[in-house]
Formats: sequence, structure tokens, C-alpha cells
Amino acid sequence: MNLNQITIPSLDLSVSIPFYQKLGLKLIVDAPPHYARFESPEGSTTFSIHLVDQLPQGDGVWVYFESENLDEKVEEFLAKGFVFEEMPNDKSWLWREARLKDPDGNQLILYFAGENRLNPPWRV
Repeated sequence: MNLNQITIPSLDLSVSIPFYQKLGLKLIVDAPPHYARFESPEGSTTFSIHLVDQLPQGDGVWVYFESENLDEKVEEFLAKGFVFEEMPNDKSWLWREARLKDPDGNQLILYFAGENRLNPPWRV
């Protein structure tokens, strides 16, 4: 198996679609008001949002987007007006991460892990 797509909830696709386009994802399916699907600018994965009446309770959804030039990408997004809750920093799990939220409060983690993404020192 190969992971192809992640779908997250949204209360208003008319707000979420432009947010993700501004983030750099390419809109490939636009089925308002219930569904939108995007293509990742790198790789072959897709990402979609679907309309819900209520968002999940608790910590919600966390989505990770990897970028080899994380710090530059964050600077680019700051210039576009994105607001980060956490600027790029090195984590104890050997990833460099920055965090922001989408319009529905879904947690987006931009990160770079290099070799440690699949092969951390503690890998079984």
C-alpha cells in the first residue's frame, strides 16, 4: 500500500480553499460546497477538505508537510501574511518544525527531518 490522500474537515470551503492555494497546493477538484482536492507541489500525494457541520473535539487534526528548505519556506509564508504559532525550531525527535493553523483550527506542521523521517536512531 501507498498513502495517497489525507482528507480533513472544514466548516467553510470558500475560506479553506484559498488558504491552501496560498500555501502552495494546486486545486485539482473543486466540488462546492462539499469537497475540494489538492495536489502537493512535490511528490505524488493529494490532500482534500470536506464540508462538515461540526469540527472534531479535542486537539483536532494534525497534518505534516515536509520541506527541505523549511526556514526559507516559513519566511516566504510570513511574507504572504501567514501567522505561525511556532517558528522553526529543532525538536528532541530530531525534526525541525514550524506550526500554524488553518482557518478551521487544524494544526499544520511544516517540517524537515531528512534521514530521521524514516530512520531515527530509535527505529525498531
